[in-house]
Amino acid sequence: MSTKRPYALTIAGFDPSGGAGILADIKTFEANKVNGLAVATSITYQTEDTFEKVDWLSIEQIIQQTTILLKKYKVEYCKIGLIENIDVLLTVIKELTKINPIINIIWDPILVSSSGFVIHKKIEKEKLNEVLKSIFLITPNWNEAETLSGQEAMKGCEVISQHCSVYLKGGHNKSDEGKDYLFHSGKTYPFRKKREAPYSKHGSGCVLSAALTSNLARNFPMIKACLRSKEYTTHFLNSNKILLGYHKI
Repeated sequence: MSTKRPYALTIAGFDPSGGAGILADIKTFEANKVNGLAVATSITYQTEDTFEKVDWLSIEQIIQQTTILLKKYKVEYCKIGLIENIDVLLTVIKELTKINPIINIIWDPILVSSSGFVIHKKIEKEKLNEVLKSIFLITPNWNEAETLSGQEAMKGCEVISQHCSVYLKGGHNKSDEGKDYLFHSGKTYPFRKKREAPYSKHGSGCVLSAALTSNLARNFPMIKACLRSKEYTTHFLNSNKILLGYHKI
């Protein structure tokens, strides 16, 4: 691989605990040898186990942050996390592709915080399909896949994958916890955990998606990027016994 680090962009919320959101994404980018750029969509008031509220930045503030970065830096992969609603998401996607028509967007659809705070209760199907047709990859967990599709997670991801690739995170997989699935180019690839990860972590979903963004930005093929990202997340989960994990450098 090239020794020159590529750039990757995260557009997500600011979590003052550093466990999730743009701080966790930047830590993950750095550990995975990617130059990280970050755009804040919101200020959250939370710790690793408590979520009190969220203040949303305006769409104008988000776009202004994004524009100045993309005009200077070559960014081929961008991750979008916590965002106010589907309309803001669509606007951000349109602005991203206007500046860089070939940018690859990875959407991590955060509907509920890890501490149980509900972010989005319902997303209009027509607008959701418009988003899915405009992005490269979506990385829902089991519950998010079912909420978005209105179907059982595996079946729902098969439907979603008609629009874009899907990485289904298995942390909430009741039948085989920790077993992930990739739906890509008409095929389904299972990724089993190589070892147990007994400790849960705040922001582990953000970390997996950011790791995947990093590995794709480094030009690893899709399957290898997924395997490397799952392994990185397993290291993160096993890094200690508390809810805030350590990132390897």
